[in-house]
Amino acid sequence: MNDKNKKTVGLHALYEDDPATADLKVFGRVANQDRRGFLRGAGLTSMAALLGVSFIPYHRNMPQGLIPAAMADDTTPFSIEGKEGLTILNDRPVNAETPAHLLDDAITPTNRHFIRNNGVPPVDVDADSWQLTIDGLVDKPLTLSIKDLQDMFEVVTRPVVVECGGNGRAAFNPPASGNQWTYGAVACAEWTGVRLADVLKAAGVKPGAVYTAHHSADKHLSGKEDKEAISRGVPIEKAMDPNNLIAFAMNGKPIHPMNGAPLRLIVPGWPGSCSQKWLQRINIRDQVHDGAKMTGTAYRVPKHPVAAGEKVDKKDFVIIERMPVKSLITYPATGSIISDRSMEVRGNAWSGERKITQVDISIDFGATWIKAELGEQPNFGAWQRFKAQVSFPESGYYEVWARATDEMGVSQPFGIAWNPKGYLNNSMHRVAVTVS
Repeated sequence: MNDKNKKTVGLHALYEDDPATADLKVFGRVANQDRRGFLRGAGLTSMAALLGVSFIPYHRNMPQGLIPAAMADDTTPFSIEGKEGLTILNDRPVNAETPAHLLDDAITPTNRHFIRNNGVPPVDVDADSWQLTIDGLVDKPLTLSIKDLQDMFEVVTRPVVVECGGNGRAAFNPPASGNQWTYGAVACAEWTGVRLADVLKAAGVKPGAVYTAHHSADKHLSGKEDKEAISRGVPIEKAMDPNNLIAFAMNGKPIHPMNGAPLRLIVPGWPGSCSQKWLQRINIRDQVHDGAKMTGTAYRVPKHPVAAGEKVDKKDFVIIERMPVKSLITYPATGSIISDRSMEVRGNAWSGERKITQVDISIDFGATWIKAELGEQPNFGAWQRFKAQVSFPESGYYEVWARATDEMGVSQPFGIAWNPKGYLNNSMHRVAVTVS
């Protein structure tokens, strides 16, 4: 086997051999078909050898065709001013995610907040000269500086999860187009700003308003002035939710340029694309907004189940709104070699516009579960910390799985059905550890 075939890049298990779950083909994209076939056919001894261990204690519980989490990472270091430890996915536009173990904080540090760009960020992000326009179906169009926002409206600070709708896309099989995010297109920074609803009320939203349209200063990759890189919006009911912010600070300091400086929206619980960066204008419309990345299949999923690889008519797609229940193990890091048989597992859990009520941990491929200690949600839209003490019975390869459940009783699945754009993957997070 040559060097280029020594690394898998998938995340989950392959179910193609199991007729009962034949349509759940989101788990496990490997470097090539030969490698995939080898892994599926590998016996216990061969699998253990590939993992560099002598034994896999709970091997009898491994789902058929499982590609071990220890063989699922394929990352490239990325460096940019003000950022540390991120993994680059592409450089035009710049998109970079954060390895899960670097998200082991209740409040994500700015230098570890992921980057999701659709176009070329603006060069001039001077906060003193920046202006925001509110127009369209309003009684009183407004043009406000950041100082106007601070002086005219109550300033609030709160931690909020921002997550790309395509987070987890790399796990879909067949592959979905777009940035191949693994788990790290998510963060929970502390944002300071004014309520979007307060500003819209000051402008006086007229009857007949249906949707907001967000416009920003980033440029389309083509360089054409008449094309926007992205222009998303939300229903007027969501826009008037008091939890949405027009933010001008991130973790107590000016927003990082790659995270939308000097002004951006924060829309809790919905895809990060709704939280427009480099915000310059909010236009109130009498129809669902049809700006860039609002039509076709962008940020949309089929309204009915589809088979893996199936072509879906554009009319059968619906706009993504609330994000699903999810969790992330932030300690230990996947690939860790540990000598202690007992250790603490930590992480974060969140669920769109809902609270998390329970997180469970498994070390035996889901055969049994340990209830984790769950922290309180500091405010609407923030994630919740969890921790659990686990004990490994003997040396060998283990996988630590996390499963969150929200206040509506909805839990993370082991895997989700395929969709053409690879959105909303909330399958359980797994990390690999070797106990020496």
